[in-house]
Amino acid sequence: MTASQIAASFFEYACIAVASLLGVYAVLLALLTTSTFQSHVVYLHAIQMTWFKDLNVPETFGFRKNQVTPFSIKTPDNERLHAWHILPVELYRKHETSLIDEPTGFVTDIKSRLAFKLLRDDPDARLILHMHGAGGTVASGYRVPNYRALSAGNPSKIHVLTFDYRGFGQSTGSPSETGLIVDALAVVDWAMNIAGIPPSRILIFGQSMGTAVAIAVSKHLALQDTPIVFAGTVLVAPFVDVATLVSTYRIAGTIPILSPIARFPILFKTLQRFIRDKWLSRDSIAQYVRANEQNGEKYRIAIIHAEDDYDIPWHHSQLVFWHAVNASIPAGISYEELEDKKIDAKADLGGCWVYDALENGIWRYSRGDFEDWLA
Repeated sequence: MTASQIAASFFEYACIAVASLLGVYAVLLALLTTSTFQSHVVYLHAIQMTWFKDLNVPETFGFRKNQVTPFSIKTPDNERLHAWHILPVELYRKHETSLIDEPTGFVTDIKSRLAFKLLRDDPDARLILHMHGAGGTVASGYRVPNYRALSAGNPSKIHVLTFDYRGFGQSTGSPSETGLIVDALAVVDWAMNIAGIPPSRILIFGQSMGTAVAIAVSKHLALQDTPIVFAGTVLVAPFVDVATLVSTYRIAGTIPILSPIARFPILFKTLQRFIRDKWLSRDSIAQYVRANEQNGEKYRIAIIHAEDDYDIPWHHSQLVFWHAVNASIPAGISYEELEDKKIDAKADLGGCWVYDALENGIWRYSRGDFEDWLA
């Protein structure tokens, strides 16, 4: 075979490979326009990461016996959310003997358990409502050590309530933007009306996709005739909205989904029409801030984002922060003006910037101040 024949053969196979890849990509785009496939891509709820472990045996994940109470919360549309109530470690140690005497496993009547009574009956108890990101369950990956870190600010007073959204883990139903907001509102209702914890002792903590849920719920409650505002809202790796996120998103930081299409505005705009769950966090956080400013309600927002986050680029946090600050200033502020003002105020925490805290129109940077909100 001559060199020219080899080159022609190579070119032929290369064309076939490229055509195959383009065909697969076209099929992927077509599937993304369907609600079912889109839901799986956005929420990744089928990826459990705890398949061979029992979520009703929290001790499997490194907790002490009955430090965690697995139970369910019913939503207004009759879904059942699998939840964990996690006792702070020092409080657990104080009541360890009584706690380990209770039965282990899933609890049908959480109000009968000592852990619940310790939360409900302590006027100084604090509660963090944890809203996790896409994929996995309450016990997946880094989430378990995250719960411990959250209560470490006061290990005798800070309880954590975490839950799986509908369609995740052992929770019933299928995920959607409306559904997840209903889920979070049901959890808030449980915290305030069943556990009896006032908003001033509740902090909302959202991560990744959970930030969109946290912002949407905070906005919803702030816009009520009788506004409800929590002690604070902590957002870890938020994103502006789904359309903006998918325009840059790469699986494992490598494989693009819609970023090639984003180079063609008309085509990308056409595909955007098929996005079912938009999660417009930039608009929601602005409405939340504006409502609190008008009502004179005290509010606090902390935004934390790793500089090297390849799933959600950290410029999303910069944009979300700007939308929040802009809403707090009657005359508004341009993105460029805010960037100039931030230069002298930022704190580099070694690859992670903390945008803390928009507090009644005052913005500043500091490290971990949100821990003091529940102290």
